[in-house]
Amino acid sequence: MSVTRDIVQSWRRPRVVIRRLLSMGCREDRALMFLLVACGLIFVAQWPRLSREAFLDPSVPLEARLSITFFAMLMVWPILLYLLAGLSHLMARGFGGKGTWYSSRLALFWALLASSPAWLLYGLMTGFIGDSAGVQMVGLLVLGAFLGMWILGLIEAESAPEAGVE
Repeated sequence: MSVTRDIVQSWRRPRVVIRRLLSMGCREDRALMFLLVACGLIFVAQWPRLSREAFLDPSVPLEARLSITFFAMLMVWPILLYLLAGLSHLMARGFGGKGTWYSSRLALFWALLASSPAWLLYGLMTGFIGDSAGVQMVGLLVLGAFLGMWILGLIEAESAPEAGVE
């Protein structure tokens, strides 16, 4: 299945998608691309907000804001997300998880990519509306969607010992 179809299906049945991705074998290059594309899309989602902030406070130019956000999203966040995936795997092991390091990484990285359309919507809303109760509500829904996909994916990834064999 294509990545876009998998993203749409992840909003309905995330465990089925993770199971299918894990059945393709341990492919670290695929997991890394999921992570980098997700971080890139979330970086793009920040543009409207950064543009609004630069317009309202011209003391920091838009280019500086974009550069800092680019560095954070594509250099710092991937490292932190690798650490978070490892920590989630160790916690799952403590609760009897049978998955691998790869399967926990894939669950986290896929959840981030699958929730990226919602991040794009949130970015547009923060750019056009600014800080409001509606935008905060959408932010909570985006966070909930990401966490839901991640937790369900992690449950699937840690329940299958043969999934993503390293």
